[in-house]
Amino acid sequence: MNSHSMSPVATTLKPRKSPVQARSAATIDALHVAAIQVLTREGLSRCTTTRMAARAGMSVGSLYQYYPNRDALLAAVLEQHLDRITSAVERACSAHRGKPVSQMAAALVTAFLAEKLRNSRESKALYAVAEQRGGARFVARMYARTVTAVATMLADAPDARFEDPTMTATIALGAMVGPVRTLLEGHAPAGFEACLERQLIVLLTAFFQAKEFKPYRLGQMEPPDCVLARDGLSRALEIAVDANRLAVDLDLA
Repeated sequence: MNSHSMSPVATTLKPRKSPVQARSAATIDALHVAAIQVLTREGLSRCTTTRMAARAGMSVGSLYQYYPNRDALLAAVLEQHLDRITSAVERACSAHRGKPVSQMAAALVTAFLAEKLRNSRESKALYAVAEQRGGARFVARMYARTVTAVATMLADAPDARFEDPTMTATIALGAMVGPVRTLLEGHAPAGFEACLERQLIVLLTAFFQAKEFKPYRLGQMEPPDCVLARDGLSRALEIAVDANRLAVDLDLA
């Protein structure tokens, strides 16, 4: 079997067997650790079953007892990585249901960044795996779980009303994912990581506090909700402009 070839169908990404015994579980863990080590050191093109098996201290035949090919093993590593991040966000969202949106924003950003940046080399290396055949479906599934958790939390906010919590959650998640990928891929200016958490918390807090409102007819007094929403959106825009200006200043410094 060619350890470089990509799987033509999703079924080949499934493990051959599940670890039902402690010894099997230890073998799976060793393979996952080895896969990450080879992937981060050698890159995806050189991340072969031969190298991963050798790194784990076993034969390629032993690896094939658990995974039919390289992609199946890497897919399992990616799924575990994504599940860890998603579970952390789900726990944070569950713990902050019914809390003010400022606390929701802080908990969401902190939980996401803590897991995503816990091993930045691993996160960066797995972007390549996520873009290969089969990886996108794992990302989509975990993304959906995360959006659901955030939307459920937002629906219980005592100090904000969201006409579409799912849409708000989707935008909030995108606001976090983009800057993190910029950082991990080395495109961020110096000082970006140091201020990232604080800036994202301020940004999401302003966004969550910008309540949904209905249009009013010309000549009517502007409803209080409109004022609050407009002020919140204006503040969010100011933060985005300030963050962009800071990034430019840091880049030119």
